[in-house]
Parts: sequence; C-alpha cells; structure tokens
Amino acid sequence: MTAEPLPAWAFPPPGGFTADDLDRMPELPPHTELIDGSLVFVSPQRSFHTLVMDLLVPALRALAPRSLRVRREMTIALDKRNRPEPDISILRAEAVSAEADETGYDAADAVLAVEVVSPESEDRDRKRKPQLYAEAGIRHFWLVEKGEGRRPVVHIFELDPVTRTYVPTSIHHDRLKVSVPFTIDIDLTEIDHL
Repeated sequence: MTAEPLPAWAFPPPGGFTADDLDRMPELPPHTELIDGSLVFVSPQRSFHTLVMDLLVPALRALAPRSLRVRREMTIALDKRNRPEPDISILRAEAVSAEADETGYDAADAVLAVEVVSPESEDRDRKRKPQLYAEAGIRHFWLVEKGEGRRPVVHIFELDPVTRTYVPTSIHHDRLKVSVPFTIDIDLTEIDHL
C-alpha cells in the first residue's frame, strides 16, 4: 500500500508562506489562516461558536450604518506573513466589491475584528490575534467568551494609537450596548432562543 503524496502546501517555503500565497494554493482546507508565516487549519466549530455567530452577525448587519459592511469568516491581510480570519469583521463599505468575489480584505479597511473563543484556539484568539490586529491598526476588537450556560460574554477593546495595543473598555454579559464603532444594542440573552 502506498501513501498519497502530500500537497505542495504541506511544505512551507523558506521564511514561511505570505499573505498572497493563500490565494494561489489550490485545495487548501476551508478557513485556512496565515499566522506568522504558518498555515493554521480550523477545527470543526462547536455549537456555542455557531450560536454566537447566528446572534451577532444579523444584529450587527441590522445596526451598521451604510458606510460599513459586516463579514463573517473572511481573512484580513495584516502584513506579508499574517492573514488571519476573524470570526466577524466590520469593514468600510468602499472596500467591499460589488462582484463579491474577494477572498479577504486589507487591515486598513477593517474597523472591528471579533473573535469567538474556541477551546482549540484559545491562545491565538486571546493573545496572538489581538496583538496582530492592534499592530495592524484595527481600532476595535471584541473577544467573545462562553459565560454562564451558553450565554456569551463580550469583552470590548479599543486601540491605543500610541502603544498600538488594545485597552479594555468594557465587559458585557446580558446586553451589548456600545457607541463605537457605531451605536450597537444587542440582547445577548437572545442566544437562549436560538
């Protein structure tokens, strides 16, 4: 019995992969991210993750001004070696093509990145990805953790432009109510009905 040959993308080039490589590699698994020049493959999502996405995405789309667009699970090119895939992104509307054939967006067009913490990606979601988003200048970051039962807890961060790090501004348990990057009021307890 012979093993099938590994695809070319299984072998990183010297110095690692680049953000442009993601679009040129055929047959990559869905939702592949690039973190520090290495390919990161996403594990199957848990129910909590899916429910949070089902709660937040439609609510954000309903509340977002016309100048912004909400996207889920699309990569953002931060620099040559980093193209992570936030669970949710808020982007400037002019960055979104009418043809809708983008495979990702530029950090300069991202207003907010949201990560829903999964057990398989805790360190990346809590540490490395926020660090990368901040260094790239994305002004707002939310980290969504599992709270009591299956209710989400949303940690809100804003970029300190001097240090290019995130500063925590608030934590929301039953209701997410903020004024930036736009007026948002979401009943987080609605997850109980999904």
